[in-house]
Amino acid sequence: MTNRTNEEWIAALRQKGDAAQTDALADLLQRLQRSIYFYLSQDRSDLRGLAEQELAQMAEDLAQDATLRVMDNLSNFRGESQFTTWATKIAIRLAISDLRRSRYKDFSLDELTADGDLLPVSTRLAATASPTPEKVAERDDVLEKIELALKEALTERQYQALVAVALKGIPMDVLAERMGTNRNALYKLIHDARRKLKTHLESQGISTDYMMNLFGN
Repeated sequence: MTNRTNEEWIAALRQKGDAAQTDALADLLQRLQRSIYFYLSQDRSDLRGLAEQELAQMAEDLAQDATLRVMDNLSNFRGESQFTTWATKIAIRLAISDLRRSRYKDFSLDELTADGDLLPVSTRLAATASPTPEKVAERDDVLEKIELALKEALTERQYQALVAVALKGIPMDVLAERMGTNRNALYKLIHDARRKLKTHLESQGISTDYMMNLFGN
């Protein structure tokens, strides 16, 4: 691999069809593949069970996508850091996004309907200390009211968005794509859903402070 200044990297990568561009692209691909492999093998504990060959193939595929992403964003490079550092950050962000999408590839909005229990026993809030039987009963009563409020106060789309993000932990960009919208519109949808839910619960005497006290100790 050739050592280049920031200016030399940009100049070479912009030489379309030139041998200098070919060499620079090969160097960039190799650097990004090495960085991504290190990230996958060292920083991702969830991938420790994969064979070295599998990680290497993932790194190769991601590096190719990252190289294209870097080329598409050359005009955004401001020279505030080393070019390779900037390119590596793009590559790692791409890897993180790709892995996150893979994790939720089987996620379906059809699973997030207002049918059945929203908060099964396994996901109900737990206190740090053992509550009294009276508090357990009170919590169960409030949880049932929250479940009912989610179904009564929200539209189906608001319900799906709020449950997906707040309870299922689905990333915003993944959910936005599945719902056929963008992040800004999704933020507003969730904001409106939270506001409607809060208003509905308060009308029943269930305030945020009350819930915090009830489930916080």
